[in-house]
Order: sequence, then structure tokens, then C-alpha cells
Amino acid sequence: MDAAVAVRGLVGSVLSVLLLLSSGCGAKEPELNHVTCGSLVKLLNTRHNVRLHSHDVKYGSGSGQQSVTGVENAEDANSYWQIRGKPDRPCQRGSPIKCGQAIRITHMKTGRNLHSHHFSSPLSNNQEVSAFGENGQGDDLDVWTVQCDGVLWERDEAVRFKHVGTEVFLSVTGEQYGHPIRGQREVHGMNSPGQHSWWRTMEGVFIQPSMEPLRHDEL
Repeated sequence: MDAAVAVRGLVGSVLSVLLLLSSGCGAKEPELNHVTCGSLVKLLNTRHNVRLHSHDVKYGSGSGQQSVTGVENAEDANSYWQIRGKPDRPCQRGSPIKCGQAIRITHMKTGRNLHSHHFSSPLSNNQEVSAFGENGQGDDLDVWTVQCDGVLWERDEAVRFKHVGTEVFLSVTGEQYGHPIRGQREVHGMNSPGQHSWWRTMEGVFIQPSMEPLRHDEL
């Protein structure tokens, strides 16, 4: 089963269990405080209040690959991403993601991975960030490390994502696109960390070690 089919299967299973979830399921056990392998999440840039987003719209310059943007609309289903392990080192489904761990971040709707490379971004002339690959399979430039303060990636903390291949930080600085994605913000890589490179998980489905999806805020 390829990654895109697996993600769609996950979404279907989530919808089927929502009626079984009660307010009591919100009681947190230690592992439920963390972002886990296989979780499906929206990532909010805390400086600009936009969620990491993609869609089947290609860049008109640079690599010509699928564009990655930031959107203010919290309801947009094109802002869901799955947290996965490296191609040669998959993480165990439901295991907490460690600070410093190398991961892939895969777009749910298109099955392409968050990616960066030495192309200039179209608006700010920073480093382009795109979505790349097919059915969750791309290359080594799809790998990012999670930078956080503790041992594990906490669900409610702001973290940074550093690109392994080029050492830039996933960032938003506020530039807005025109047609056909008017109002969406440019997402790019910056050489140094700063206030523009903080991200926090928001809505999503967090996978427990038991493989049972846990609802968080929506979906």
C-alpha cells in the first residue's frame, strides 16, 4: 500500500470513530502530549498566524514543482500533513517524535513531501520550499529535523524545522501571492532561525502507540 492510500485510509478510519469519542477522551496520558509518527496535523506559523498549505498549483518560476504556501483559513483541508520517518529509517507508527529527529512531512491531499533545494523563492528571494515526489516517495531533500527544547516534540509547543540537505529553516515572512492563489503567503527557507520560523501543531489526528487515532480539535 502506498503512502497516499494509507493516509486516505487513516482519514476514513478517523471519520468512522468520531461518534465514539466523548469528552472523556481528552484526558491526557503522557504519550498523548506528544506529536507521534503517523499523525495527521495542521502546522501554524505562530508569527504570521497562517497554516502550512499546499495544492496542485505549480510554481511559475524556480523548480516548477508544486507550491507550498501559508493560509489563514483554519478549515482548509489542503493544510493537513502527515508526520513520517526518513526513507531509510521509518519511525514506528504512534511513537513520539524526538527533538532533533529527522522526519518527512507529507501533504495529505497530493501525497507529496515538504521539500527544499537551491532555487530562489518567487517573492522574497529566499530559498524555495515546494512539495515533491509521488505517493509519499521523493528524495533526500524531503528530510527535515524537528528543533525543540526538550526530549520529545510536545503538541502545544512551538518548534522549528531545519532542512537537512541545505540547513535552512522553514519560514514565513508575510509576502502575499496574487492570482491564482491570491492572499496566500509565501513559505520559504531562511539561513538563520528567527521569529518567522516558529511552528505549532493545531488541528489533527494524533496516533497513539496502540494505533488508535485520537481526535484533536477537528477533523
